[in-house]
Order: sequence, then structure tokens, then C-alpha cells
Amino acid sequence: MSSTTYQTCLANLNSNNDNGASSSINITTEALLECISNTIDATQHNAHSSIDTFFLLYAASLVFFMQTGFAMICAGCVRVNNIQNTLLKNLLDACGASLGFYTVGYAFAFGGSSTDYGKTTFIGKEDFFLMGVENDSFWLFQFAFCATSATIVAGTLAERCQMTAYLAYSIMLAAFVYPVVVHSIWSPQGFLSAHNSNPLWGSGMVDFAGGSVVHLTGGMTALIATMILGPRAGRFYDLSGEVLEEPREFTGHSLALQCLGTFILWFGWYGFNAGSIISLMLDDNYLVVSHTAINTTLSAAAGCVMTLFLSTIVGVHFTGEVTFNLQYPMNGCLSGLVAITAGCSVVESWASIVIGLVSGALYLTCSKLLVQWKIDDAVDAIPVHMINGIWGSLSVGLFATPDLMDRVYETSAHVGWFYSWGRGSADATLLACQVIGVLFVIGWVVCMMTPFFWSMHYCGFLRADSLEEIVGLDIVYHGGEFRKHRRGSFGSDEGEMDEY
Repeated sequence: MSSTTYQTCLANLNSNNDNGASSSINITTEALLECISNTIDATQHNAHSSIDTFFLLYAASLVFFMQTGFAMICAGCVRVNNIQNTLLKNLLDACGASLGFYTVGYAFAFGGSSTDYGKTTFIGKEDFFLMGVENDSFWLFQFAFCATSATIVAGTLAERCQMTAYLAYSIMLAAFVYPVVVHSIWSPQGFLSAHNSNPLWGSGMVDFAGGSVVHLTGGMTALIATMILGPRAGRFYDLSGEVLEEPREFTGHSLALQCLGTFILWFGWYGFNAGSIISLMLDDNYLVVSHTAINTTLSAAAGCVMTLFLSTIVGVHFTGEVTFNLQYPMNGCLSGLVAITAGCSVVESWASIVIGLVSGALYLTCSKLLVQWKIDDAVDAIPVHMINGIWGSLSVGLFATPDLMDRVYETSAHVGWFYSWGRGSADATLLACQVIGVLFVIGWVVCMMTPFFWSMHYCGFLRADSLEEIVGLDIVYHGGEFRKHRRGSFGSDEGEMDEY
């Protein structure tokens, strides 16, 4: 107890006391203790709020720094005549998301969370332009998530999408499509939210850091966009429209940038997952943050190792030679990070390794299937984010433990299906809620983004001109010089690639 607090309270009480001396001593003693107690409580509350605000701002900074990782991966995966265009689109993601989420996106996502408590709504209807919002740090954190969901599509559409269409898509996703998903799953008024006063089937959907909210939304949008946009010229068809016997590989110009981007994303994911606790000072949240960070690490490592192992085995089977492809384990690492996002706080560490191992296998399988189905994804964002966003959300319904559900969501009435069997029950309520949540996100994105991209394509605003695509979008949009792509230090052999 500081003397300043004591003296301040004593002076305030004496100045407000008009009774006699004897009464003054008794009343002032009792009131003095109450004044000191209130002052200490207020100081402690302010300190906790300051720590929570700094924690949230720091986590938001880590998540926003992931934009750098996405930009490096996209730049490394494209050919040399499309680098500027790809980087600008990544920049526009952040800009479009910030404007869309500031004007209406945040209101649709969280508007009315404090005034409509106990109600279930489809969309928020307050706090437009952040009017009435007191906790700006929470907006910044949620904006960083929104920008992440939007930028997932950037690499998938690389080398063939017009600039105008891309900016329009970013605003559409950030201002309306993504916020409705957020409201449904994360807002206390969402019909799928585990924090709803009357959650779905007494459980609600558990998506701690956005496996479905962020990654499935972005990945599903990428799938719709690339199916409407079509593959890059020369990827699966020649210029006369005939199917190629073997799909042509468009090697990215820099594996170094891709690897740098992977490490940056892994680093930023600690803010993504651990920061989703929101408040560091409540109860045992510091334990949740630590556990979340460990699970994030283990799942990423398991996904990387599994993908490297499987890709090597497949290579030996088809070629008879042992080769280690760097791109597969990098994307396997990201797959593990995506897969653990939904359940990072409610599964045990051993389960995070299992989740990561399965994510690596799923990524490699789905990546090969996309090529067979002639779906062109320049950076493999669809198998990484969409497929493993689904798997990660479903894995919560299998592996969520009673103890961790109690700690994070204050209830263990419905837990992972494997743990329900351990209780002597076959209760799959949580798993069913996860399935409903995944289906809702897929259905909502399909219903909103399919007509959007189809309309853009019909009006001629989506795909670049075929000649522009062949010479490179840098020349058309940014005044760059034509450079034939060569396989240099990070490729296989020198020489021009006759792609067309």
C-alpha cells in the first residue's frame, strides 16, 4: 500500500466529513479502508486492461505480419513476369479488407454483441464505421484475421486475374461474406456460437482461432474463383484448346522466397492461434496460451515431416529415384498450421501431432487430385486452407478433451467423440455441430461468391486477356520489360522454358 493512496483517501474523506470528531474517527476509519480497497482494485483493473490491450495489439501485429509471408510465397511461386502484379494484389488485400471491415464488416460481424445478449441473430446491425466501439484493439485483431482470409485467394488466381476484379473481390469478402461467417460462429448472438446463451444442441461449434471462419472461407472462395476463372494458359491445354498429355509445370521463380514466406507464416501463426484467447489476464488463460503455442508447433512439424515422407515415397514409386522436393514439405507445414487452428486450445499435444500428420497426407492427396481434375491452383491454397480447414474443424469433434473444454469454454457436457467413448457414451453432439458449421460455411460462401465471380467473368472483368497473360501481367499493368523465365540457381537447369 503506497503512502500516496493512503494520504489521498484520508484527505478526501476528511474534506467530505461534516460530523463530530468522535464520529469522524470511526466513520473515517471504515471509509478509509473502503477507499483504499477501491483504489487498489481500480489500479489493478487498469493494469490488467493495459496488459490485455498490449497483448492483443502484439498478437494483431503478428497476424498482420503474415501478409508478408503470403506475399513472399505468392511472389516465389509465380513466374518472373508476374511478380509486381502478384505483390500488388497482396497489398490490395490488406487495403480492401481494412476499408470493408471498417465501414460495415465489423458491424456485421460483432455489432450488437453487448446490447443483444441472449438473442440469436443472423447478422450484426450496430457499430458501423466503429461508432460506439470502445475496444479498438479488438477491431485491429479481427481486421488482421479478415485480411488473412482475403489474401488466401491471391496465389490461387495468380498470373491471370484482372486488377479491378481482385480489389472488388477483396472488399466483397471483407465487408459482407466473411463477417456473416464470423457472426455465426464467434459472436455471442451467432446460431453456431459456443458462446451463445442457448448454443446449438447445447454445444455449439468450437472454432478457437478460425479453422473454418478464416481458412475454410478463404479456401472455398479460392476454389470457386479458380473454377470460374479457369487454368493458366498452357497449364492443361495448348493454345488451340487441346488437352495436353501431361500438365505443364509452371515453376516459380524463387524457392528462397517461398521458404522465407513459410517461416514468416509459421512465426505469425503464434499470434493467430495464441492471440485468439483475447484476454491474457482472465483466470488460467496464460496456461491456454502456452498450450496453444505448443500444439501449433507440433502440428506444423508433423505436417511437414509427413508430406516430405509421402512425397519421397511417391517419387521413388514412379521414378525409382530418391528426391526431396522442398515445396511439398513447406505446404505440409502450412497444412499442419491450418489444421490445428480450430482446436489448438482444446486438444492434447499428442492429438496435435496426429492432426498434423493427417493434414500432410490430405494436402498431398488433394494437390494431386486438383491436377487430375484440371483445377489450377498456383500456390496450392485450396488443399492447404480449404481441405485442412475442414479437417481441422472436424478433428475438434474427435479430439477435444473434457479438461481443456472446461478451461476454455467452461463446459465439458459435449466433448470429442473419442473421449465420449471413454466416458461410456457415444455422444457425438460436438462432432455434429462441427459438421453443421463446416456445411454452413461452404454453403454460404458458394451462394455468395459463385454469382459474384460469375457476374465478373460474364462482364469481362475477371480474367486478363490471353495475350496479356502470355507476356506477363507486369508488362500490361506495371510497365515492366518482358523477360523469359529461366530456371536459375533454385531451379533445375539453365535454359528458356518453351511454355507456349
